[in-house]
Amino acid sequence: MSFTDDNRLIEACLRFDRKAQKALYEKYKKTWFLCCLRYAANKAEAEDMLQDAAMAIFSDLATYDARRGAFSTWSHRVVVHAALRYIRKWRPIDSLTDPESSALFQEDESESVYEKMGAKELLDMVQNLPTGYRLVFNLYVLEGFKHAEIAEKLNISVNTSKTQLLKAKRMLRKKLEALLQKDCP
Repeated sequence: MSFTDDNRLIEACLRFDRKAQKALYEKYKKTWFLCCLRYAANKAEAEDMLQDAAMAIFSDLATYDARRGAFSTWSHRVVVHAALRYIRKWRPIDSLTDPESSALFQEDESESVYEKMGAKELLDMVQNLPTGYRLVFNLYVLEGFKHAEIAEKLNISVNTSKTQLLKAKRMLRKKLEALLQKDCP
């Protein structure tokens, strides 16, 4: 059986067609895994997140409505939420509530430093951020959530979200500058 159209593939999955389920998983697993990698501290943790996300996708597949958007968009949101659930369950998010989070937030002007970085280097650096920094950075920069949405999802204040993003960017910038200095003669 050949599946080229997501909607036909999803319909078959809803009829518990194992080949269709495998085909849907195989089609999207790389994209889902890359999303998990952004939230995980390492590859093994990303694999666990992917497993949780895949279970959530197949469990909630009946709630997907093709009239409201593409399956890829819907499944990406499910993966993000599964990654956040995994982190809440297995790791305390201590770094989200630091004493400096009430400081006034100032927008960071120098964004061009990220443009010089390759995807692999950025992923490695993001994975090495403290949990709170990594979550806020991913949700804001990569997923497009607003600070109010992040605050609600992570049960933190808007100022904490803004501060964590600022600190994540600063930390990433320092790492990138060190990498660039190392590469320059």
